[in-house]
Parts: sequence; structure tokens; C-alpha cells
Amino acid sequence: MIKLLLPVDGSDCSLRAVRHAISLAKRCPGISIRLLNVYYQPVRLGDVGIAVTDAQMKDVERRQVDPALATAERMLREAGMPYEREARAGDPPMTIAMRAEELGCDGIVMGTHGAGALANLTFGSVAMKVVHLSKVPVTLVK
Repeated sequence: MIKLLLPVDGSDCSLRAVRHAISLAKRCPGISIRLLNVYYQPVRLGDVGIAVTDAQMKDVERRQVDPALATAERMLREAGMPYEREARAGDPPMTIAMRAEELGCDGIVMGTHGAGALANLTFGSVAMKVVHLSKVPVTLVK
């Protein structure tokens, strides 16, 4: 069985990657898909740590993660594709690359904004960082 990691953030770019993964899975039965949303976890310092409870932090995380995964999940369900979903706090490029390795994935399929070389040099790109960090093949969908 081929395992694909499909990082999504709810953007149009990530949804194009979902469509591509569905297309691959239809052509190659037996592909397993793991949806992953990686979000930055706010750092709680000083008075903020006291004012924000763990339950409130979980609620903020849920409100951020659920919408990011909702459309991708709907697309996979409508296509009849089995999948697993997961959300993790952390640095997105590092977390995506590490999770692919931990799960024994055969590849990563993810969207890219296609901002261009200058923008990537200036600001960096999550997708390009994943390409450099990953030990498995990465398919970028524009």
C-alpha cells in the first residue's frame, strides 16, 4: 500500500493538491491518504499564560483546524476515498517532513502558491522548505 501525506491549510492551493491526490488514488487503488493540518501554537508567556486556560487553547486550536480540514475531508468523502485526519502544532515545514517519515509515507502531495523565485528567496516557502527537509518524494501542485 502506498501512503501519501496530504498537508492542507484550507487554501485553494491545498485543495488543488487534494484533487490531485484523489486523481492519483483513483488511478492507483490501494493508496492511503493522511490529511495533516499543521498550525502554529501560540506561545503563552507571563500574564497571557495565566489568563488563557488549556480549555480555551483547545477551543482556539479546534476553531483553526476544523475549517482548514473541512473542505478537504468533504472532497475525499464525496470521491469515496478513505483517509485519516490529523492536526499538529509546530513549525509547518519541519512537522510535515517529520510526520511523513514517522508514518512511513511514500510521498507528500501538497499545494504551492507558486509565488516565484524572488518571493521564495525573500520570504521562503513552506512547500520549498518541505522539499529540502523531506526524505520522501514531494509532489507540488500549483
